[in-house]
Amino acid sequence: MSYITTGQAHKQLKASKKEVVVDGRGHLLGRLASVVAKHLLNGTHVTVVRCEEINQTGSHIRNKFKFIQFLRKRTNTNPKRGPIHQRAPSKWFARVVRGMLPEKNRRSTEAQARLKAFEGVPPPYDKIKRFVVPEALRVVKLSSARPYSNLGKLASQLGWKHSELIGRLEAVRKESAGEYYAAKKAAAKTKVTSSAEVDAINAELATYGY
Repeated sequence: MSYITTGQAHKQLKASKKEVVVDGRGHLLGRLASVVAKHLLNGTHVTVVRCEEINQTGSHIRNKFKFIQFLRKRTNTNPKRGPIHQRAPSKWFARVVRGMLPEKNRRSTEAQARLKAFEGVPPPYDKIKRFVVPEALRVVKLSSARPYSNLGKLASQLGWKHSELIGRLEAVRKESAGEYYAAKKAAAKTKVTSSAEVDAINAELATYGY
């Protein structure tokens, strides 16, 4: 199982050369969104992966009721006119970032176009170095006594239907990454051993004047 194995042929995602990939796991929603919004306005392309692992301050039940109240907001005459209530964690995060950008002008539109957000870590971002934002990490900025909630858990209880699928795909990715890292460590160990053997041979040859 992989991110690109379905019945349809999907276009392969490509990473931009000037793109910054941020791992959303363990970050606070508002703090991360504010940093991302600033970089988007400065012209940086930002991709945020593992949006389902982003944290939000406040207890789970409190944040759940806040979103339920948001779901009640709609146009009385025609609900299709909005607001549109997205259920996916990546869409939630993109909406929070949108609220931190200027309203209805070209600069804002271009900044929003530079943002990509995903659940899990789809290709090719599983092979790219991912960064964290220290000023937005929960373990750094939130007291251990304060409650917090998980965006993926909230979304799955409010209409997001792909939590189990993302979990399976992430398990496959982590297993593959573990095998790659183990092989890399073994190769590095072999290289060190061979280097020590070469040094011993060179020392012996030096005694003969070579």
